[in-house]
Amino acid sequence: MIWHLVAAAAAGLGAAGVALLLRMLSGKRLPRWIIPACAGLGLLAYQINYEYDWYGNKQQQLSESAQVVSTEQSRMPWRPWTYLYPLTTAFSVIDRDKLVSSRADGEHLVEFILYHFEMQYRDVLTHQAYLMNCSNQERVPLVGDSRRPDIDRLRHLADDDPQLETVCAKG
Repeated sequence: MIWHLVAAAAAGLGAAGVALLLRMLSGKRLPRWIIPACAGLGLLAYQINYEYDWYGNKQQQLSESAQVVSTEQSRMPWRPWTYLYPLTTAFSVIDRDKLVSSRADGEHLVEFILYHFEMQYRDVLTHQAYLMNCSNQERVPLVGDSRRPDIDRLRHLADDDPQLETVCAKG
């Protein structure tokens, strides 16, 4: 967090320095307000770049066996540029190396953990264990230390659901 603040300040000072240099090269014909305006634009440009690079940077930190199964994009009134290009603020991942397959009553069952990353002032990572019935395309969360299925939250998945495709893929 402190390095993010230092980088934003450096971007603002750098942009202000460029504006000061341009003002001096123009023989002070450029108005004085151009220096703080460029500093503000430098800060804003750094922040926008940081926010849009967040998703790509987090993906690079994941292991090769991690598969992104969903993303959440947001449009925010205080960030008007997100109406042109929505900002990815959260995504979910399944680690294919951590899948535990089994068979019960002729049904193909796979236990997995769904990791959810969320961009906030400090990144938030939550995880939840699930049991997927690949034969019936049903997913149920496993709760507690005993990993007991929470039948009340059972969910039927569509044929093209990325979680189903990732967890139940053959090979």
